Amino acid sequence: MTYHLYITAKNYSSWSLRPWLLMRQLGIPFVEEFVPLIDGSYRQPHWKEFSPVAHMPVLHVRPDSAASSEPQHETLVLWESIAIVEFLAEEEHPQHDRAAAVYPANNKAARAWARSAVAEMHASFVALRQEMGMNVGVRVELGPAAFGEALLADLARINELWTEGLRRFGGPFLAGSEFTAVDAFYAPVVLRFQTYLGALDRMGEEARGYVARMSELEALREWVDAALKETGRERVHDAESCEGEGRRLVADLRAT
Repeated sequence: MTYHLYITAKNYSSWSLRPWLLMRQLGIPFVEEFVPLIDGSYRQPHWKEFSPVAHMPVLHVRPDSAASSEPQHETLVLWESIAIVEFLAEEEHPQHDRAAAVYPANNKAARAWARSAVAEMHASFVALRQEMGMNVGVRVELGPAAFGEALLADLARINELWTEGLRRFGGPFLAGSEFTAVDAFYAPVVLRFQTYLGALDRMGEEARGYVARMSELEALREWVDAALKETGRERVHDAESCEGEGRRLVADLRAT
């Protein structure tokens, strides 16, 4: 079988990043299927061609061509990032003579914690998503007026969660010594701390160290480099990131 991962603009799409980074970091082979955004709208009806809900990301698991005529070997479609991760966790993916561990393989407590943290990221942090939207290539200074009560609560919870994982399981990653799905799910938050200047100052020492380590991951740097080379602009996302009370755009690092 072959994995085909449908994603959109690396500069803006936090959800696309999660399974992409997990698969790249763990060495799980896949074909990247890039489909651009339509500017000026959250609705992307052309994505309906490969996604039942017209959202990104989507993973198509395609059978080998020789077996494609058999009903049990039909193409599988997974259209939520958390579903993609859970599917990958069930499969065997040889990597350097061992299975690529989507979740901590040898520590049940770490595995339970990581799954819970992944689910929390999938379902929560509404203020952080709205007030610190994904925009890899810009740098926006946040003043005191930008930090409303809900955003501060989300940042405090991120700090609490990361600190707990790092202390409890020994780091350098959130659930122990190996990169797993929980790191992939919080990677967009790491990038947000690079975009929004002043937010990282509100995190503790362990969380700041984690951001520094994650920022040096080869796969994450690959994503950022590609995002900076994109020339497409999405005006709605840019306005939300860069405009408003307590925000000041200080740099735009994207290609022109």
